[in-house]
Amino acid sequence: MLVPIGEPTVLAEDLDAPWSVVRLRSGTMLISERDLERVLAIAPNGERSVLVSVSGAKAQGEGGVLGIAVDPDEHYLYVAATSATDNGVRRYPLLQDEGSVTVGAAEWVLRDLPRGDNHNGGRIAFGPDGMLYVTVGDAGQRNLAQRMDSLGGKILRIEPDGGIPADNPFPGSPIYSLGHRNPQGLAWDADGQLWASEFGQNRWDELNQIVPGGNYGWPEVEGQEAAPDFIEPVRQWRTSEASPSGLAFIDGTWFMAALRGQRVWTISADGAQAQDWFVDLHGRIRHVLPGPDGTLWLLTNNTDGRGSPAAGDDRLIEYRLAPQD
Repeated sequence: MLVPIGEPTVLAEDLDAPWSVVRLRSGTMLISERDLERVLAIAPNGERSVLVSVSGAKAQGEGGVLGIAVDPDEHYLYVAATSATDNGVRRYPLLQDEGSVTVGAAEWVLRDLPRGDNHNGGRIAFGPDGMLYVTVGDAGQRNLAQRMDSLGGKILRIEPDGGIPADNPFPGSPIYSLGHRNPQGLAWDADGQLWASEFGQNRWDELNQIVPGGNYGWPEVEGQEAAPDFIEPVRQWRTSEASPSGLAFIDGTWFMAALRGQRVWTISADGAQAQDWFVDLHGRIRHVLPGPDGTLWLLTNNTDGRGSPAAGDDRLIEYRLAPQD
């Protein structure tokens, strides 16, 4: 497995409840700030600007401006956000010219997802198949996760323009998997297999291997209960050790962010081995992602109302990685 080594490099600080990060090929970083309802752009020279203030977004509880993603060709910025009535995903034409970044007018690709003061899901990511994957929490309504007439408690798969792929597991539906409580980590392994990390309730947080049409059991089961008709997690953690919000796969190693656990977990590609890092060092960790040249980026989340902010919080931090001895 790869493990973090050396001293951290702070790439950005004084962020306000940051939630998601995208690094453009130009080196510009895009960072969503949940409670300020906006997306920042930070140029390679450190110059910071507000790329977009998300119209209609409403920061309340765990809602606000959440996940962001950019399509592989960097034509659009996608933003998942909570409004006063629902969750949804919109996209903005991404305009880049000699290092400057601006956006065009927004258009919706997904609307009317259940919202709540918590369990809004909100992670979005493009898969190796070019489709957009969206996590949706149960919005605090447990029964939604098993209902096929609701998109709550699901992982969704849609085309970049919001259409429904013809090869989705349920014809005519964006639902890719169901039975989720509040999944907020999405990443693909070297074989193109989707995995997701998920918040449990009082007992077990989960790392799941996601198969098309799979049912992961919430609210009937939580963790590894060997229940018929439901897929067990590959790995589970006590909620005090995890509360996982972000997931990344880098050269054969999983990296999982932990909010309540205030650490980062490294996990072998098959999920069999796990080790924790930075316990209580950086506080709450919202997101992890691959950085340039084989590095790991992690995003702290101490200003989200549940942490204990230190001077300079919140931060985007980089660690070098090396094979474990």
